Amino acid sequence: WLIANGSLAQDTVITGVVVSAVIALAFAAFARVYSVIRWSPRVIFYYLMYLGVFSIELVKANLNVMRLVFSPRINIKPGIVEIKTALKSPIGRLALANTITLTPGTLVVDIRDDSLFVHWINISTTDPVAATEAISGRFEKYLKVVYG
Repeated sequence: WLIANGSLAQDTVITGVVVSAVIALAFAAFARVYSVIRWSPRVIFYYLMYLGVFSIELVKANLNVMRLVFSPRINIKPGIVEIKTALKSPIGRLALANTITLTPGTLVVDIRDDSLFVHWINISTTDPVAATEAISGRFEKYLKVVYG
């Protein structure tokens, strides 16, 4: 909106914010996804904590993959590991899968019941409990409060 208008004038910015808010509210009204979240101060706090943890882990994962790419000798063990999740809601599992996929070095390739199958660029363990803690443990405790 701002690029198309080529201006940072106050009326242009306010119009963009209002139009964006109306569009977002219209889509949110038709999406049943948001009805599973019971908004409260605790949920908002945990959601903000999740965003902070995700941001930190995203930077760390990018630096780790960058280190692997620029190393003179790539010494990795890629493979698929199974991790277990305690999240019960489908949207919670989806949020966890997307979070894992967005961090470089991991990619969720399948979800079955309470298991996520993750392609990991450098497997450090094949034990499901240890792999779960290494891959999703940082995110799941926050997503459990937000999505149940």
